[in-house]
Amino acid sequence: MLKSMTGYGRSQKILNGRDITAEIRSVNHRYYEYSSRIPRTYSYIDEKIKLLLKSAVSRGKVEVSITINSIEGKDSQIALNRSTAEGYITALRGISADLGLKDDLTLSKLIKLPDIFNIQKTPDDEEQVCADVCEVTAEALEHFISMRETEGEQLKNDILAKADFIIERVEMIEAQSPITVEAYRSRLYKKLCEVLEDKNIDEQRIVTEAAIFSEKIAVDEETVRLRSHIAQLREILENGGPAGRKLDFIVQEINREVNTIGSKAQDLNITKIVVDMKSEIEKIREQIQNVE
Repeated sequence: MLKSMTGYGRSQKILNGRDITAEIRSVNHRYYEYSSRIPRTYSYIDEKIKLLLKSAVSRGKVEVSITINSIEGKDSQIALNRSTAEGYITALRGISADLGLKDDLTLSKLIKLPDIFNIQKTPDDEEQVCADVCEVTAEALEHFISMRETEGEQLKNDILAKADFIIERVEMIEAQSPITVEAYRSRLYKKLCEVLEDKNIDEQRIVTEAAIFSEKIAVDEETVRLRSHIAQLREILENGGPAGRKLDFIVQEINREVNTIGSKAQDLNITKIVVDMKSEIEKIREQIQNVE
């Protein structure tokens, strides 16, 4: 299926104590260009994501944004600072004995004292983090590709409609061209007769020369090649897959044939048709700049 180079996809999941969000967006670019925004502490996952996208995207400037938030308490461990706690107990009971105070030390009072507990961050399981982020990114990639395909289908239908317009104009040129050639031949024959009327030249030679020169304005070969190029354009669009560069080349060839017709034509009607065709070709050229 034909794909556009612009697209957007997003996915969000909670996996193994982490709230993970992946966003993928792209714009037109001549080649494939990847960039990412990933928290520095998780930079080790960047290469995995880059490979994942490269397998699915061939053209476009693609940016991936990853956010990872740990669910409260899921990535932490609380450890008792035993030596500190024992120090507090010894000191408090010593004061109690020295001053003759009642020993009312309880656990609930002890834990209110500073530095009794240490909060330690649980080390990341890098393989698990990579697997989880790639799972979320793969889902975002599906949405991203789906949007590209939807836009690509719209582009294809629009380009095909313009190709039909061009073929209709080709048919008009093919109908008009013989009339134009014959009219040109007649004018040229008449002019040659006037110029050479006092010369001893065989009339058949004049007819032949007029026919030779008039053939130079015939556009039969150009219209045949133009039909062939349009057929190739349709085939590429229907086959799908990365097609932007192929389409760009075909459109250049179509434009070349139309320019040749315009330069050879000796008829105002054909010139007007060529102008219309070039306008549609330019629209196609603009659209294929967005094709992957």
